[in-house]
Parts: sequence; C-alpha cells; structure tokens
Amino acid sequence: MLELISEYASFLLKAEDTHVAIEPITKIFPSITVDEAYQIQLEQIAAKVKKGRKIVGKKIGLTSKAMQNMLNVKQPDYGHLLDDMLIIDGETMSLDGLIQPKLEFEIAFVLKKDLKGPVVTFQDVIEATDYVVPAIEVIDSRIENWNIKFEDTVADNGSSARAVIGGKPTPISDLDLSLLGMAVYRNGQLFDTAAGAAVMANPIHAVAWLANSLAKYDISLYKGEIVLSGALTAAVPVTSGDTFTAKFDRIGEVSLTIK
Repeated sequence: MLELISEYASFLLKAEDTHVAIEPITKIFPSITVDEAYQIQLEQIAAKVKKGRKIVGKKIGLTSKAMQNMLNVKQPDYGHLLDDMLIIDGETMSLDGLIQPKLEFEIAFVLKKDLKGPVVTFQDVIEATDYVVPAIEVIDSRIENWNIKFEDTVADNGSSARAVIGGKPTPISDLDLSLLGMAVYRNGQLFDTAAGAAVMANPIHAVAWLANSLAKYDISLYKGEIVLSGALTAAVPVTSGDTFTAKFDRIGEVSLTIK
C-alpha cells in the first residue's frame, strides 16, 4: 500500500509540474480510503518541503452543505498552504502554471499561538487567533475536468493552488463572524453576496474542526500560520483580463487581477 501511495503522490506532483491533469485517482484506485488519500497529500507536501518550500498554513474546503452534497460527503476536507502559493493583494496573476483554476472568497485566520487537537473548542480558536482578514483562494484540480470525488480532492491537497491575503487585520473579539457580510465584484460589477454563516454556521467552527482533524496525523496549527476557513460562495471560473474584488464588512477587501 505504501508503494501505491508514493506512486499516486508522484502522479499528482508530475501533473502540477507539467500542467497536464491526470485521470481521477478514484478511477485508477477505486478502493482508496480517505486516510490513504490524506497520506498521498502528506507525501507530496513532504517532498515539496524537502525541496525548500515552507508550510505557511492550511486551507479548509467543502464547508458548505451544497458542496458536501455534490461530493456525497458529510465533512469538510483540508490542504496545506506553502510559501510559494501566496500572492500579494492586488497583484496580477498569470494563468501560466495552472490547469483549470477557479476562485473562492473567504475569511482567513492568522494565529498567535499553536492549536493542537483533538479537543480544540470554539473558545480555543478565539483565544488562539491573532486576527482575521479577507482572502481569495485560487483552487485548481490536477484531476481531469474537475471530475473528482472526495478522495480525489483530498489527495490533491484540497485542490488548492494559490492564496491572496488582503484587508485590514481585525481582532476576532470585535466581530460576530457568522454575521460578517461579503460582496464580490467582477470588473466592478456585483455578482455575489454571502455572510460568514455560510461556513459551518460560523468559520470559527471550521478552524476548530481542522485542528481536531489534523491531530489524527499528529499535525498542529502553529503560531503565525494562516488558515483559510472555507468559501462563502460557489467557486468562480476565471478568465484572462478579469479583476475580482471581495469586500467584507469591517475587515476590508481583497482583490486579484487575472493576466
């Protein structure tokens, strides 16, 4: 089994490097378990860290009921954020190096102390959070045509590719994140709105879930790390020349232009 895990980790790493998607892992390896899918993810992250990349945080996905129903699952998933995945707020991003990218708009947490499960609570997350800011996650699938099941996206690092952190750092104690509103604009035109309650009723629940889930693999959330807490709206396909801006109540805005 370890051989298979290494083989599929290599397939995904090659797909990312060559920008050529592969068949769904669940088609090639139909008996794959969620735990094996996470082991494939972790093997890829270990290989990248060995080459000098640094883990700077984590991302949570599938936090909405609609997305969970689409993949027939009852839980979120997660992936890792690496230093070379971060993009400066307002910067222009080239589509070179990506296969089939989409954007998600969410609330990011920055931690001021470590969080280690498996019994992290809602209050623990509040106490461990330095501040929150708006974020854009660029998701991308190394699986052909986004033809994914839950185990595919787990193995593929939660389908993560890039992240933009913007806004103004705001203490979590000053906010009710469930009521925090967001409006998203494409080229200055409003096209979607949402509130923090779209993410597990409150994004704080998502961060607690993440800390407790990571404990299974003896992984912590560390001081200084960024946690993307999950998309407030459906993912948006991108087109060259578009500028996207997500404006949030009280915590500012974040934007990204596609080249």
